[in-house]
Amino acid sequence: MTIIQARNLSKSYRISEKQPGLAGSLRHLLRRVHRDVVAVDRISFSIEPGEFVGFLGPNGAGKTTTLKMLTGLIHPSGGELEVAGHQPWRRQARFLRQITLVMGNRQQLIWDLPALDSLQVNAAVYGLEPVAAARRIRELAEMLELGPELQRPVRKLSLGQRMKAELLAALLHSPSVLFLDEPTLGLDVNARVRVRDFLADYNRQTGATVLLTSHDMGDITALCPRVLLIHEGQLFHDGSLALLTQRLAPCRQVRLELADLHPSEAFAGFGQIEEHHGHLLRLLVPRDQLTERVAALLERFSVLDLEVGDPPIEDLIGVLFRSRDAAARGDSP
Repeated sequence: MTIIQARNLSKSYRISEKQPGLAGSLRHLLRRVHRDVVAVDRISFSIEPGEFVGFLGPNGAGKTTTLKMLTGLIHPSGGELEVAGHQPWRRQARFLRQITLVMGNRQQLIWDLPALDSLQVNAAVYGLEPVAAARRIRELAEMLELGPELQRPVRKLSLGQRMKAELLAALLHSPSVLFLDEPTLGLDVNARVRVRDFLADYNRQTGATVLLTSHDMGDITALCPRVLLIHEGQLFHDGSLALLTQRLAPCRQVRLELADLHPSEAFAGFGQIEEHHGHLLRLLVPRDQLTERVAALLERFSVLDLEVGDPPIEDLIGVLFRSRDAAARGDSP
């Protein structure tokens, strides 16, 4: 059974174009020229209950538009969509009780009131009994390491405390599907780690399904066994980060600390040199030749330290997007 099912999901907008200047304004007033902009282009995917899925893509790729369709904020232009057994755009009360949407650049807590007051308002909106609401707030506050902070006006909380209070408010009604859009936006390193730990624990303890968008690859690598990669409204990858890395990078990255100094020419034939400063060397080696090349390096050079890994996934995705954009413009590689 799938909890989220999208088939050929599409969204396009009809916009009017205006030329600059007075003449352009007059033409825009009397005879407007329209064109269609495709934000999401026939993407299909399904998500099982309890999955933690990352949703990746550059700005303008269609991520937020897709989230808004999944949560019922906008109506799809085409395709089929079902979330928790409902068509989201119908905005039925039973559907809204099963989902939540957290956006790192938006807030639902009332700025000048203590966070606890906003939580009690949310509890009343969802029809929670006072005793049950108090118990739920206490449980989530303990998981989020929130205590006296809930008694303070929201404007006096740190950014990390506000984000945790926003998460508490969003989870108060025990939703089964969480849509998280940049939940760690602007947080410092320690706050990001605490939010990630909470989300991982919440997913394990409740079995809630989570769809997470983030430009911080640390969020994705720490939380998401599966990723959806979208670019220019089209789904490019649906699978694990490891498979995506293999797809984008036919080479492994080999880092070495050498005992002696050598010229760069000494490493010809071992791989593509990415960096060589003094005793430190970084090579790109084809995956199918990795064992052979590493063995040859160890035999020929005195190596103090060696590390083999994949190139940073954010770098690979950035290269992919830039190359696809260049191909679309007809630029030569």
